Amino acid sequence: MVKIEAILQPSKLDAVKDALLEAGIEGMTILEARGHGRQKGHTEFYRGREYTVDLLPKVKIEMVVADVLKDKAIEAIVGAARTGRIGDGKIFCSKIDDAIRIRNDERGESAL
Repeated sequence: MVKIEAILQPSKLDAVKDALLEAGIEGMTILEARGHGRQKGHTEFYRGREYTVDLLPKVKIEMVVADVLKDKAIEAIVGAARTGRIGDGKIFCSKIDDAIRIRNDERGESAL
């Protein structure tokens, strides 16, 4: 099993969710986040004063999938989230040793 964490622009959330559902991935957790990468935020003017926005709104999607669905999930995320500009986001993959469904103590991939 693999845990996939994707940090995206909020405007791409619906497209990524739809792409993941089409790819057969149903379970996911979505979190609102703030952060920055290379773009380091931007400067704005409000009521004549300049201020820096250095933590930009982001969305984090987490899911645990079977090993055979890993590449399919990554392709779906990349295909739906890519604009080609800085700030598109990142995907992180981690190996998961076990999963346990609390309701009935199922373990492994059947718990997903």
